[in-house]
Amino acid sequence: MAEGDTTVEKLKAQFPEAVLEEKEFRGETTVELRAKDLVEVCLLLRDDPGLKYEMLTHVTGADYSATGLPPRFAAVYELYSLEHRRRLRLKVPLTDNPPTVPSVTSIWPGANWHERETYDLMGIVFKGHPDLRRIMMPDDWQGHPLRKDYPSEDEPVAFSATADYPELESIGTQVMEAPSPESSLPPGVDTEKYMVLNMGPQHPATHGVLRVVLELDGETMVSAHPDIGHLHSGIEKTAESKTYQQVIPYTDRMDYVSGMNNNLPYILAVEKLLDVEIPPRAQYLRVLCCELQRLGAHLIWLGTSVLDLSGVIMSLLMYCFRDREAIYDLFEMICGARQTPSYFCIGGVRWDTPPGWVDAVRAFVNELPKHLADYDTMLTQNPIFKSRTVGIGVLSREDALAMGVTGPCLRGAGVDYDVRKYTPYSSYQDFEFDIPTQPEGDAYARYLVRMEEMRQSVRIIHQALDSLPDGPIQCEDRKITLPPREELDTSMEALIHQFKLVTEGFSPPVGEVYVGCENPKGELGFYVVSDGSPKPYRVKIRGPSFSNLQAAGIMAKGQLLSDMVSIIGSVDITLGEVDR
Repeated sequence: MAEGDTTVEKLKAQFPEAVLEEKEFRGETTVELRAKDLVEVCLLLRDDPGLKYEMLTHVTGADYSATGLPPRFAAVYELYSLEHRRRLRLKVPLTDNPPTVPSVTSIWPGANWHERETYDLMGIVFKGHPDLRRIMMPDDWQGHPLRKDYPSEDEPVAFSATADYPELESIGTQVMEAPSPESSLPPGVDTEKYMVLNMGPQHPATHGVLRVVLELDGETMVSAHPDIGHLHSGIEKTAESKTYQQVIPYTDRMDYVSGMNNNLPYILAVEKLLDVEIPPRAQYLRVLCCELQRLGAHLIWLGTSVLDLSGVIMSLLMYCFRDREAIYDLFEMICGARQTPSYFCIGGVRWDTPPGWVDAVRAFVNELPKHLADYDTMLTQNPIFKSRTVGIGVLSREDALAMGVTGPCLRGAGVDYDVRKYTPYSSYQDFEFDIPTQPEGDAYARYLVRMEEMRQSVRIIHQALDSLPDGPIQCEDRKITLPPREELDTSMEALIHQFKLVTEGFSPPVGEVYVGCENPKGELGFYVVSDGSPKPYRVKIRGPSFSNLQAAGIMAKGQLLSDMVSIIGSVDITLGEVDR
């Protein structure tokens, strides 16, 4: 039975007129619904014991005006059932002007930011949303950037001009007025009863441009409202004008401490569209690099978050950077890059391992457990560290699932969801490793989970090194991967394939897929829509930091002002991925 069959049968039986169409593509099920039935259908999907789609992965929208197919807009919902390990995509065609659909925040509160983002960038109105306003763009922004008729270009640049040209007289001067309007406040904030304080956008403990509006009763936080969008980089819009292969370097730069992990889900999504098989050696190399990257990301989190909490443990930051630099040395050996590698490519990996790389990785993972033991000694029973983390920023299991939280934040609330186990990819099913969980749901629990995750990553790397297969590192389809360089001097056919792939790219079949992977921060997913051209029609990025940060308001309520530093640090965000 194909995935989703049971779900669709129940939906048709319960709501015979609501289901407009059912589609299967690459093993994924998409159900088109009438907008007026959406809330009732979602309640059934969440509450029926045989369905139990308790997690809303993301909400987004699509503008089909460039295809010429009516209606122009559709709202898209990606659901997941942890109990049944089953995904489902709901799609709601929208014919109103403006396009309008009921909000599902009453069913999955984590839909709040996702619906606001879709409203902001696509112009879809979510009726009944508690706070429907822009989230990425400024309040006075005109238009919706992800619509197909919204230009991606800015004003023309006069490349031929010289410094003597009159047009350039204003360089180095303020050419526009720079008013400083009063910052807007979230609805419900009481400026008469409570003190309102802005933490950020520029604050050393926010690790990027994050503004948090804090409502304070003395030093106790009555409410906390993260305000994002200050770093909006427009990667999803940019992807629409690039070939599939050209999009890869942009994914590096979202979460700049997790480059390898960022590349993989996008590449897997494109490979799923293409329906290609990746050689075992390439899959194992991807696992090796992703687990090394996970170690590097957790080490940076450990050093920086502890520094935020207590200067007396500042030396830990230096130790963590030492280990992270060793990982970057390994990346540099295999691909020549350190922080933004783009080592993975559609069809495999770009190069095989150089001489000595496997031995260097083995030497590193043999040494790292000793360092992790030192960090454990420095922190786990440290009274200062525990006073700043135990009982701080508590997130219950129920709230974590309702908010769509994933990664260590979810496992720190007692839920063992890990994409590598629940939906194995890139040969993760070949490896034995445990999913660490802690029931308390506080900042200390999230610390314990990440520490154990590093030990499990070492365990996976040892297994991958011991059983690294021989063979090719790219699929053999010359319409997808570049031919070997040695063939270019002797084969005209190889030269033609090289030229066409570099200049034109390849064209996957029409369809849509979603692939999620276990990023160090949680589930990083890519929803990719193909219209049959060499460029993606729509790329939606489901960032773990984006969804996890939304839950910070729940964690902060009733805590002290100083605890906000611990809460933000324990969530482990990268603003480049939040504001992608």
